[in-house]
Amino acid sequence: MQILQKIKSFSIKKINADQFFMLSMVFVNAGNYLYNLLLGRILGPQLFADAAILVTFLLILSFVGMAFQVVSTKFIVDYSNQNQEIFSTLMYKTALISGLAIGTLIIICSGFLQQLFKTNSDLMFTVFGFSIPLYFILSVKRGIHQGKNKLIQLSKTYIFEMLSRLLLTFLVLFLFTTLNSSIVVAVGIACSFIFAVLPINFNFSSKKPLSTDNIDKKKIASFFALTAFYECTQIIINNSDVIMVKHYFSNTDAGLYASLALIGRVVYFVAWMFVMLLLPKVLQLTKDGKNTKPILLKYVFYICCLSLAIISGTILFPQTVVLLMFGQKYLAISALLWQYALATSIFAVANIFAYYYLSINNYLPVMITGILGLAQIVLIFLYHNSLEQVVHMQIIAMSVLLISQLIFFFFQNKTSKVQIHIN
Repeated sequence: MQILQKIKSFSIKKINADQFFMLSMVFVNAGNYLYNLLLGRILGPQLFADAAILVTFLLILSFVGMAFQVVSTKFIVDYSNQNQEIFSTLMYKTALISGLAIGTLIIICSGFLQQLFKTNSDLMFTVFGFSIPLYFILSVKRGIHQGKNKLIQLSKTYIFEMLSRLLLTFLVLFLFTTLNSSIVVAVGIACSFIFAVLPINFNFSSKKPLSTDNIDKKKIASFFALTAFYECTQIIINNSDVIMVKHYFSNTDAGLYASLALIGRVVYFVAWMFVMLLLPKVLQLTKDGKNTKPILLKYVFYICCLSLAIISGTILFPQTVVLLMFGQKYLAISALLWQYALATSIFAVANIFAYYYLSINNYLPVMITGILGLAQIVLIFLYHNSLEQVVHMQIIAMSVLLISQLIFFFFQNKTSKVQIHIN
């Protein structure tokens, strides 16, 4: 009886905001993963290669959008009351102008992109270009929610985006089988941004003009530039391999590699949830003058445990994983699965250190990440005789990155202790 009473008394309201966000992100990542898996199974390796380029462009866009989100999060925490409204308006305008500029550039270059990536259509890039301003605006709003610790509202934007993209894309693919699949994917991505914006109340303008005297635009611009630089390194590390494989290898090999990348990156997708929770906590602790290292180490421990579990699974059951996720046509990449998962795991751990230091205004680890991101491109450019060699180059680059981040962390920690002892 007591057990039944406890079950009846349970309420969703007892789940706190952090728990709701974590559950939502698990649901969203699972939905996004299902979206990619279904694309791979339905289209097959050759057609999936084109769709995978769009998915890669979406990942690139998410990293660029993350620059707007991180900046919005940081300064919403720093500012209060009326200054938050002024800052929000400034960020919305910046996002809109930047989105229009980048979107227009992609639309103009759509023909060149078609030739570069050997896709069936240039219209897919045109549709994608039109959606970019909306995504940047959405990123600013997400940053504002994150800075104000409104995790439930933040979660809703991700849920709406994932569900609408998943449902619309496959509904159209099944109902209109003659349509170009890559264009359908592009339209699905664009529509998902619209649905993600719908539950958000925008506030682009105020009833009365507000002074920007208390807003340090130079500080915001400097932090935005550094954040944008770091996000560019994220783009390079996360997506350069897929893009270069699409250029150097056949469509079939590119499709196989895209499926390998998708499975191997499950570590990074899940680790991203911890980064999203870490950022506002570190910013608030820094603002309050408290020690931030314990919370960093806690999240690093979580990601290491997660990585070990996934790598172990890919070592023990590689063929089973590939068969379950993509099917018989993709079995050729099963031997590389654990190696790609290893590369992604190393990067996921290094990445959380970089975001931590970015949030506390220590930018040397960001520069290190940028240098090694470029090193990865050079290594793949020089050594791409096989898909296996491409994966090995990433393991080398990411191992050097993690070692560099760990050396910096321990050196800085040791220096801080010496300074405290002297004082």
